[in-house]
Amino acid sequence: MARVKNGAVTKARHKKVLKEAKGYFGSKHRLYKSAKEQLMHSGQYAFRDRKQKKREFRKLWITRINAACRQNDISYSRFIEGLTKAGVEVNRKMLSEIAIQDPKMFSEFVKVAKEGKAGKIVKATEVIGREVTISGSKDEKQVKKSAKKKEEVVEAEVKEETVVKADSDNKKDYSKMTVAELKEIAASKKITVTGMKKAEIIAALTK
Repeated sequence: MARVKNGAVTKARHKKVLKEAKGYFGSKHRLYKSAKEQLMHSGQYAFRDRKQKKREFRKLWITRINAACRQNDISYSRFIEGLTKAGVEVNRKMLSEIAIQDPKMFSEFVKVAKEGKAGKIVKATEVIGREVTISGSKDEKQVKKSAKKKEEVVEAEVKEETVVKADSDNKKDYSKMTVAELKEIAASKKITVTGMKKAEIIAALTK
């Protein structure tokens, strides 16, 4: 039986590991054993720091927002509380970018936050482009009117559905149904069909 040699496979595996370890310091990119150990550690660090990176960026955004808030005479926590009460849904990444690139726009957000914290703004606030619409008592009335309109539209749709169902019931082919099914339909429509034949029941239902 021929001798099996695995030198080529081993060499390929070593080359693959050393290629991944390219650029590491000292023997970590030259010797297979050192490179293999360092790659294992590198994978663990990468797994950990993929999650740590998100936390670090959130801390950075909060630090930037807090610095901009202090310039506008408000703390970070009260600023976020005011925006939440006002219904402004802008994430911290965008707020930090606005604080850096457009301080005037950020001061508008601060005004909205202060009024939202004071209870002057309902959650109907919208941020459109670079304009902030602030809702007051008039907007509350508009919200109520729109809610009433929606209710009226829903009621109209329900009525239309009932009419369509009634029309479909009238268009049913009763001749293909059994007597028992016809009696059930008649009972649901409160029509007495006792002692009637099938043709008579169909005539009573189609009236």
